[in-house]
Amino acid sequence: MLHVSKCLPGGQGLAAVLLRRAATVELDWDVRQKSRFDCTDSRGRTLGVFLPRGTAARGGDVLVAQDGSLVRVIAAPQPVLVIRHCTEHGTPFDLTRAAYHLGNRHVPIELKPDHLKIEPDHVLADMLRAMHLIVNEALEAFEPEGGAYASHGGQGRSHSHSHHSNSHLPADPDSSRHVHPHPAPQEHTHDNHEHSDDGPDPGPSHGHGHAHHQH
Repeated sequence: MLHVSKCLPGGQGLAAVLLRRAATVELDWDVRQKSRFDCTDSRGRTLGVFLPRGTAARGGDVLVAQDGSLVRVIAAPQPVLVIRHCTEHGTPFDLTRAAYHLGNRHVPIELKPDHLKIEPDHVLADMLRAMHLIVNEALEAFEPEGGAYASHGGQGRSHSHSHHSNSHLPADPDSSRHVHPHPAPQEHTHDNHEHSDDGPDPGPSHGHGHAHHQH
């Protein structure tokens, strides 16, 4: 048995030629959402997968075995319910309502621009049809949405944090002056103070300086 303890999301960092030559393993979502499982790849080798807890393998990810060999993950077709809005009696917003109600029930959902996918459930199917949505059974790959802090190959959180931090960086070095406006308000308040004997009441001047600082 080959032991696997590493998963590369989307095969990142690997040359295309290596991905083409890699063995494959076809797994449905029930198996891929687990961090520990056994499976057999396209070359007949038994793999003992032991990934960091909370890691889910997605179609296109690459498992790295202890001997350095690569195994590309394929999302296997499985029974799903495909949910679409009715073009005659509804609007695309109906899908948003459906996603809201399914999310309240903690149902795994695959989100697409024009449809949703869930695992088969006749109770949910009846509920959705009562909302005037079109629900059809299908045999397709299932890739439900992960949580905001879901781990993917052990890098889900680090990517999100890095992206969040970068979004607050100034566009150029000069713009950093707008992030620290303290010198301007202090200088303005000091000038008002020097002329306060003959000028207006200092109260409004203080209020102006405070508001400018908050801005």
